[in-house]
Amino acid sequence: MALSVIILAAGKSTRFKSATPKVLHTMAGRPMLQYTLDLASALSTAQPVVVVGPETEESIREWLGTRAQLVRQEERLGTGHAALQTRGALEGKADQVLVLYGDMPLLREATLQKLIQCHNDTHAAITVLTVQREDPRGFGRIVRGPDNTVQAIVEDIEASPEIAAINDLNTGIYIFDADFLWAHLPLLQPSPRKGEYYLTDLIAMAAQEKQPVEGLLVEDAIEGMGVNTRVDFALAIRALHQRINEHWMLEGVTLIDPATTYIDAGVTIGRDTVIYPNTHVQGDTHIGEASQIGPNTILQDCTIGNRCRVTASVLEYAVMEDESNIGPFGHLRKGARLCQGAHMGNFGEMKNSTLGPGAKMGHFSYLGDAQVGAGSNIGAGTITCNYDGKRKHPTTIEENVFIGSDTMLVAPVHIGSGSKTGAGSVVTRDIPPNSLAYGVPARVHTQAASETKDLEEEKDSGHKQ
Repeated sequence: MALSVIILAAGKSTRFKSATPKVLHTMAGRPMLQYTLDLASALSTAQPVVVVGPETEESIREWLGTRAQLVRQEERLGTGHAALQTRGALEGKADQVLVLYGDMPLLREATLQKLIQCHNDTHAAITVLTVQREDPRGFGRIVRGPDNTVQAIVEDIEASPEIAAINDLNTGIYIFDADFLWAHLPLLQPSPRKGEYYLTDLIAMAAQEKQPVEGLLVEDAIEGMGVNTRVDFALAIRALHQRINEHWMLEGVTLIDPATTYIDAGVTIGRDTVIYPNTHVQGDTHIGEASQIGPNTILQDCTIGNRCRVTASVLEYAVMEDESNIGPFGHLRKGARLCQGAHMGNFGEMKNSTLGPGAKMGHFSYLGDAQVGAGSNIGAGTITCNYDGKRKHPTTIEENVFIGSDTMLVAPVHIGSGSKTGAGSVVTRDIPPNSLAYGVPARVHTQAASETKDLEEEKDSGHKQ
């Protein structure tokens, strides 16, 4: 049967206290609303309809783009009134209508598939998803008849003491027979206390007309949790991270301490990789097999190969090829790349630069807008002076080059393969292949680098690479 999906997201989010729409706050790397959109896409090929309020319409529309149709609820008059706003967009389009919420990120697709199956098997007019918990959290109470069918749903604010004692709770998730929904929504009456129109009143209407209403109990009560406050937000994020961590552990990834490992929803990790404590793996990050990540590490939108090692470092929009390693206390910024077998030691930083296969950058160095060839060695304290105050300039270091400690490479500059620079050199001009350059400014000597002693040894400077 054809299914339409309504996502209710028009609340004012008063208790959340934010200038940003609550449903656009990020949880495990994705806006809260994204989780509900993903469910809608998995369950129906039809474009979902998102109900928004006037205060949040512009922000949500900009974020959604063409992924959903927006309907505006000008006055906030309850869930029934919100659903009624979608009638023009959805009536006659499907046999069934599923109502979801933009602030319930913990629902699982499998649970909603069971809800749909229950609805189909029982030929119900309405099927509601319920939870059982001692703390009602303001949820409406499910009132069942002798045959266990749902007779009514009483809102928490309207509940008598007897009804309030019921621990069978309404999640607010419904699937309706479409004809029943569109025929009965206009018949809703405002509640006596708040003057709002509730979808829950449709259950009583169906029961009075002897139309079946079914309730499906969700196995994990956390799925029915809505996010109303920052406290709820933190609890939901923790639950999401726990799910994600459990998934990767079952896929063969070792998490030394899952409680202090934070993996976003879009991340992928290869088997036999080990994640150490206090590590954040964020955004569009992909880690290969048998790598070691952490502790105290942040990876943001990175690609990490197989058998890599990242120790106490920060990587952003960077790439590490197989068998490369970094840290502790390294920083790869946007556009940085460690090629296969490359090593970057402690307190190094790279931006928009490549450290070639097998190349080494031991410690306390900075490469910006630089290309380093295979097998080259970047000595401690080396700096590429890539910015002249107006523009960025490139540095090219070819293969098997030895850059002495504390060398300043004033870009644009090109260092030929097999060359060496002496410690403390300030290189302002290109150095041809197999040459030795040193001094301030550095001058090229005629002897081939292969025929001279290493300048660091000759001066017995004691600077270790």
